[in-house]
Amino acid sequence: MPQKTTISTDRGLMDLPYLLLTLLLTAVGLIMLFSASFARAYYVTGNSASYFLSQLLFAVLGIGAMYVFSLIPYDLYRKYSRLLYFSCVALLLGVLLFGLTGGGATRWIKIGFISFQPSEIAKLSLIISLGKILTVQREHSRSPKTFFACSAAMLIIAVLLILEPHFSATIIVAALCFLMMLVGGVNTKYLMTIALSGGAVLLLLLLTGGYTGDRIMAWLDPEAYPSDEGYQIVQSLYAIGSGGLFGLGFGMGRQKYLYLPEEHNDYIFAIVCEELGFIGAMGILILFALLILRGYWIAIHARDRFSMLLATGLTTLLALQVLLNVGVVTNLLPSTGISMPFFSSGGTALMMQLAECGILLNISRSISRE
Repeated sequence: MPQKTTISTDRGLMDLPYLLLTLLLTAVGLIMLFSASFARAYYVTGNSASYFLSQLLFAVLGIGAMYVFSLIPYDLYRKYSRLLYFSCVALLLGVLLFGLTGGGATRWIKIGFISFQPSEIAKLSLIISLGKILTVQREHSRSPKTFFACSAAMLIIAVLLILEPHFSATIIVAALCFLMMLVGGVNTKYLMTIALSGGAVLLLLLLTGGYTGDRIMAWLDPEAYPSDEGYQIVQSLYAIGSGGLFGLGFGMGRQKYLYLPEEHNDYIFAIVCEELGFIGAMGILILFALLILRGYWIAIHARDRFSMLLATGLTTLLALQVLLNVGVVTNLLPSTGISMPFFSSGGTALMMQLAECGILLNISRSISRE
């Protein structure tokens, strides 16, 4: 591998483009979070930088975690995949028994002064478990046994997420399972079955699982519900529209002044569009596209099947979260509470995203060693 695209260490060559894109997106995300959050932070805490400082701390910890995970041999995840999976299942059960409730959902566990979402860890554990199953069953990937083993691993986590309820995470783990089985060579007839069944379940959840008929109608015509179910998306579209081609300028957005709910979280991309305009928003999406493409490049060049599946799953997870978040913010999809990677406020999510990038960097090290 050319020296100009790698960082040399005694453990192999770290992929430099992937590392730089990750750090760049983290830095830009922190800057935009400060701009998007300072009004609400001052209103809620009296300190306009409180959300930013909290996210900055988690970013520093996350970068440290990324470095540590880049040193851990990925073979260990395969070796301890079962322990990791059932530990995450136990954490998800713990959420249901003694988790913290907020916004009508129970998704957090608090240990001491730290609270975190086990669903973020569960996504990683599912990717590792599916990678191991599809590696061990490589010679029998088209058999019903492989299909049912992967489906069972996904369904256990999905059911626990539905009970929280956490529908966005449920959608992501179902899509991850489908795509990883597709890459792993599972029989397409079985995949069509799970796709149709998943579509039916998703439709049922949208209609009965907290997404009322009014909310679906608000998605289809938000201006008909401007003061209740359609309020958030209307304000989001106002922000996007007012940004125009070049934006109002960094820090000059108006919707963040308590007009747009979750402006520092799920809807931060609307503030990006308002302040940086179409050009700036597209620039950020191009950075995400480059990071995703580089992740798939690492997967394609991985030295064994498990690391290929692991890199594919982690990159697909990032791609799904970006696509779904942009879809929700622009009203292409109903609101599902999906955050923007590296940008949205949330310590657990940011640390997990950076740790997952560290796993991909470790896989890139193994490519150079080979």
